[in-house]
Amino acid sequence: MSVQKVLELIKEKNIEFVDFRFVDLAGRAHHITLPATEVDADTFVNGVAFDGSSITGFRGIEESDMVMMPDPESVYVDPFTAHATLIVMSNIYTPDGERYERDPRSIAHKAEEYLQAAGVGTDAFFAPESEFFIFDDVRYESTMNSSSFFVDSEEAAWNTNRKEEGGNLGFKVGVKGGYVPVAPVDSQQDIRSEMVRLMQESGLRVERHHHEVATAGQAEINFRFDTLTKTADNLMKYKYIVHNVARQYGKSATFMPKPIFGDNGSGMHVHMSIFNEGTPLFWEKGAYANLSEVALNYIGGILYHAPALIAITNPSTNSFKRLVPGYEAPVNLVYSKGNRSAAVRIPVAAVTPKGCRIEFRTPDSTANPYLAFAAMLMAGLDGIKRKINPAALGYGPYDKNIYELSDEEKKEIRSVPGTLDEALNALEADFEFLTEGNVFTKEFIENYVAVKRAEAKAVAIRVHPHEYGLYFDC
Repeated sequence: MSVQKVLELIKEKNIEFVDFRFVDLAGRAHHITLPATEVDADTFVNGVAFDGSSITGFRGIEESDMVMMPDPESVYVDPFTAHATLIVMSNIYTPDGERYERDPRSIAHKAEEYLQAAGVGTDAFFAPESEFFIFDDVRYESTMNSSSFFVDSEEAAWNTNRKEEGGNLGFKVGVKGGYVPVAPVDSQQDIRSEMVRLMQESGLRVERHHHEVATAGQAEINFRFDTLTKTADNLMKYKYIVHNVARQYGKSATFMPKPIFGDNGSGMHVHMSIFNEGTPLFWEKGAYANLSEVALNYIGGILYHAPALIAITNPSTNSFKRLVPGYEAPVNLVYSKGNRSAAVRIPVAAVTPKGCRIEFRTPDSTANPYLAFAAMLMAGLDGIKRKINPAALGYGPYDKNIYELSDEEKKEIRSVPGTLDEALNALEADFEFLTEGNVFTKEFIENYVAVKRAEAKAVAIRVHPHEYGLYFDC
C-alpha cells in the first residue's frame, strides 16, 4: 500500500488516531499514537521520534534519540480501540538516517535481501503454528520471602471436584486429552472463533482453529504463510488479537512455552520454503519425502546450527521446561517425514510442489519472530552454500518414534541444549553464519547474549518453591 493509499484510508475509515509501533529485542511491541490530523506524507518520510534508552537492549541515555520509520505496507485498523485507530509497523533508524543494527524488523529485511544477493531464490516463505493457553485466573509473585504462581481454567483436569461453579458441570479436559474434542469438552470454541473473525477483518488469512493437546485451555489458530518480514508482522498482529480478545472475555492468554507442569507445552512450529520467481525450490518428485537437494541442504544447515539457533528460537529459561522428552517436544536434532518426535519434520499429507516445505518444530513463541525467522533462514542458506548433507552427518532420516528407541540407539542422536545458558554458549561459539551479508552483526550478537544471560541469572539465583519440599528438612 502506498503512502497516498494510507492517507486515503484514514479519510475513508474516519480514522482518529494512528498508532506507530516497533518491536524490541524480546519481541514485544511498543507504540506511540498520533492524532490522525497530525499525520501526512511527511510523517512517512521523517518518521516518529522516541527514546531508545527506555527500551531494554537498545541504546544508552547518552545516545537515546531514535526514529520510527513507518512501513505503509503493514497497516491495519485496530479492532479494539474505542476511537478509530490505524496501526502501522515501523523500522528503527538513527537520527542520521542509518538503519539501526539492533532493530529486529530491519534484521528481517536484511535476511530477505541476503537471500536474493546469494542467488539462491527470490522469496522465503514462513508459516508459524503458534500455540497458546487461555486461563481464567493468573496470579504470581517473586519477592525476598515469597515465590509462587497460580493459574486456573474452568476446563482443567484438576477441577473435576471444584464447587465454585455452583454445581460442577463436568466435561473437563484430561491431561493430554485436549486434542480437538467437541463441546462441551472444548469450552473455548466461541472465543477462538471471535479471535479468527477479528484476524480476518485485520487482513490475516486464517486457515483453521482448534483446541490443542494440553488441559486447561490450550489452543491453536493457523494463518496463511507469507514472506519472512510479512509473516513476522502477521504473528505480532495474531498475538495482539489473541491477547485482547481473551481480555474482552474476562480471560488471559499466554504464549509462555510451559505455564503448567505435567502436560504439553506451547510451541511455535515453523514451516519454511524457498521460491525463485514463483518456482518452488524444495520439491523433487520421487526423492525422499519429495525433497530436493536444496531442501535437504537447508535442513542440514538448520540441524547443524541448531544449538546456536535455539538461543534465538527458544530464548527464555521457560523454553527449556518444554524441551524435555515425553511431551511431544522435538528435542531430537534429526529430520523425518511426518514424524513429530523429530526437530525437523517434512509434511507429506496432501502436499503439492508449491506446498512442499520443511517444519522446524523446536521454536516457541517467546522468540522474537523477526530475529527467529531471519536466523532460521541464515542457517538454512548456510546449509545450501556449504552443501551440508544431513544424512551424512547422522541427522536421519528417522521414520520411527524416537522416544521408543533403545538407550544405545538414542546415543547416536544429538539433542537440543538443556538450558538457556547452554544455548547461549553455543551461539557464542557459532554465530558467523548469522553475520553473512551483515544481516546480524557481531555487536548485535554480543548485546543479545548479554541481555539473555541477565535473564538466565535472574532466574538461577532465586529460590524455587520446590526446593522447600526437597531441602527444608535437611
